Amino acid sequence: MSSAPKDVLGNKPPDGGWGWMVVFGAHISIGFAYSTPKALSIFFKEIQMDLGASYSEIAWISSIMLAVMYAGGPVSSVLVTRFGSRPIVMTGGLMCGVSMATASFGTSIIYLYFCIGIIGGFGLSLNLNASLTIISKYFLVRRPLANGLAMAGSPVFLCFLAPVNQYLLATFGWRGSVLILGGMMLNCCVAGALMRPVTPPDKWTSFALQTKVEQPNEHNTKIKRSFGKNAKKFLDLSFFKDRGFVIYLIGNVMFIFGAYAPIVFLSAYAINQGVEKYSAAYLLSIMGFVDMFIRPATGLIANSKWIRPRIQYFFSFAMVFNATCHLLCPLIKSYTFLVVYAAFFGIGFGMVFALIFECLMDLMGSQRFPSAVGLVTIVECFPMLLGPPAAGLLVDVFGDYKYLFFMCGSVIMTGGLFLFVMNIYNYHMLDKEKAAKNNKQGPKDRENQDQANASEVEMEQTEINGAQQDVENAETVEI
Repeated sequence: MSSAPKDVLGNKPPDGGWGWMVVFGAHISIGFAYSTPKALSIFFKEIQMDLGASYSEIAWISSIMLAVMYAGGPVSSVLVTRFGSRPIVMTGGLMCGVSMATASFGTSIIYLYFCIGIIGGFGLSLNLNASLTIISKYFLVRRPLANGLAMAGSPVFLCFLAPVNQYLLATFGWRGSVLILGGMMLNCCVAGALMRPVTPPDKWTSFALQTKVEQPNEHNTKIKRSFGKNAKKFLDLSFFKDRGFVIYLIGNVMFIFGAYAPIVFLSAYAINQGVEKYSAAYLLSIMGFVDMFIRPATGLIANSKWIRPRIQYFFSFAMVFNATCHLLCPLIKSYTFLVVYAAFFGIGFGMVFALIFECLMDLMGSQRFPSAVGLVTIVECFPMLLGPPAAGLLVDVFGDYKYLFFMCGSVIMTGGLFLFVMNIYNYHMLDKEKAAKNNKQGPKDRENQDQANASEVEMEQTEINGAQQDVENAETVEI
């Protein structure tokens, strides 16, 4: 349990009020961030025919966009620390809109890599990280609910964008559709405008301004030190000495490598099976709709007293379930069964992404989590960049989509089984190390350590209870 976050002036998060407007803005920006690389696959067939690209070449568009979105995470976090969330989200939304508008004039696949992949991907990175950061400043007691509502933007926008993109494609072609999509993504600027900073209490404002005027050199020095600390924090290689972190990272990399290719090629696979284009696009909507409900449901299950202590095994099960869906997909020969596959795909995908960061926090603790997740996102860039193009290369070589699903399913299955077996080993070694440490300590040392741990837990619980009481008092005043 982490202690209550406070801003530089020491005030607690308001846990409501304008914070719900911030959640609404985060819902929009996060929705575009996660759904756009997937929904763009609707245009891939037309772009491929127009520019004469192969399946592997066209898959690089989404891969580069996703990889840059993740790789830009540490840079985005440093910028948010320096300038705040509002200008960063607005800048990201502007970059996304401009990237799509300029991509609509593209005459080569390399041009699309640069516009959509690099510029658009970095814009999405600014949107994503800044939105997640500001929610933590507005909420403490209600943070799980606020984060859940914001993260629901991903499946909600996927449900919406998939059929809309198909309609735009049939009406305006891929160039006009990408241009209109860029205009839609400018709404991220509006979402960013909602993310005003948490206003400090009036009694502290004059003191803060006075301190800022009297000590400018010290303030600038602190900024430089903070920038350096942030850079070191996101490149902390000491995590690779942690056995649990390395096990998690290997399994996570294997999942990411095979996770997005089935999404990118799902519509094209359905069309190849003789499915009408609109019906093929609706498969992504079905997946997103199921995902929308599975994520919060998985969170509730994972928080239960039976699953919580075994959450790493639950994560392994989710990966194996996801892999099984992909391995069975090539056996499907009708649209009805493709709908069933899309639904089960949404279940597996939603379960994994509901647990993926929670499992990392379970291993590393809330204090080390920000540093660990920064390193994880950097490493994830490489499998995310290579996965869809490798799958597309299989389609180019064999002329059949089934090998794509076999490859993705096999890699994810291996990762899930690896996590299951290695977590058994890790927990066994942790128990063994703990027993050895207790044997070295005397009875008095163990008693002092237990008292210190109990005191720390009690202090954190008192802080949370105080924040909860503040929220209840505010609600009473409002009534």
